[in-house]
Amino acid sequence: MRELAGRLAALDPDAGEAVRVIAYFDRLTAERAGLEALVRGAAVLAGSPARLADPVHGVRIRVEPDGRRVDGPARTPVPPGADWPGVPVSPGGPRILWLEQSGEPGPVGAMVLERAATAVRAALDRTRGRAPAVPGPPAPDAASVEVLLDADAPPRARELAARRLGLGLLTRALARADGTADVADATHERAAHEGAGREGGVREGADREGAPYGAASEGTPRTGIGPAVPPLDLPHSYAQARIALRFTAEGTAADPGHRWVRAEELGGLSVLAAAVGPRTAPVPDVLALRRAHAAAPWALLTLHAVASHASLRTAAAALNVHHSTLQERLAHAERLLGWNVREPAGRLRLQLALALDRLHRSPAST
Repeated sequence: MRELAGRLAALDPDAGEAVRVIAYFDRLTAERAGLEALVRGAAVLAGSPARLADPVHGVRIRVEPDGRRVDGPARTPVPPGADWPGVPVSPGGPRILWLEQSGEPGPVGAMVLERAATAVRAALDRTRGRAPAVPGPPAPDAASVEVLLDADAPPRARELAARRLGLGLLTRALARADGTADVADATHERAAHEGAGREGGVREGADREGAPYGAASEGTPRTGIGPAVPPLDLPHSYAQARIALRFTAEGTAADPGHRWVRAEELGGLSVLAAAVGPRTAPVPDVLALRRAHAAAPWALLTLHAVASHASLRTAAAALNVHHSTLQERLAHAERLLGWNVREPAGRLRLQLALALDRLHRSPAST
């Protein structure tokens, strides 16, 4: 298909782009992508905002051409323009999928609407229709996960999605740094922790063992883990998972910390997430932390180890350095910071500075 698109583009650019559009939505359909991914594809391919507004199924999604979803409960929806190109997703139904542009769409825009509408109809029929759940082992289904995490989805649709995914009485939402989301059965977490259970489930401490301290794990995106809840409460778990994601780190010397963080482990730190973001002015302690890292590349990793281990000896072991070496580095880092991190008050001050620094570098959840 890619080769064909390239050949067509040499003869007719519009025809080549149309083939790419077909291949793009065919791939999303094969991957059982969710509605947000389909609307995002329409916006990016058409180069204009795309909107899906389906009052029957309680769906309202709007995505900008750069891929950002910009709808939400706090936003008052603007009625579709009279000259916006739009299509129904069911034969004889009302128009519910639009490109926010004036006038008739070109050949590429028309193909985007047609293929997106077909893919949206398939996703709606599978995840929010009346068909019963298919018996047998659960299959990966991004659209069903999206329904489970959508607070506006009807309860019946979420019940069917949970059955399709084979979930038990308790589940957790997972929010990943690459923008994807998932759910994990938490009914038998002890068995899952010992290696049994649903593949891809919550692996507590998976980023903390088997690798040198400060070495990133390959192939495991940073993940926030929501609390265990009944399937119908997964939107709440997902909101908490997105907060936990903001406290994750790359696990490198420049960004030390855990790549997997549970929301339950945050305690009162989660309150900070609502007040601190990339546009918030950093407090002096965060600026001091950044200056220390700029002056000594090992400083941030050393300070994080001291802040997150029970003693200096265990911190030295984690860093794989001699205890005396850690003492020397810590004394230098304290001079750069301007306070003693070995005292209880100074250690708490350091822990808060590290948490705030992560929040400053992580976009706030919407």
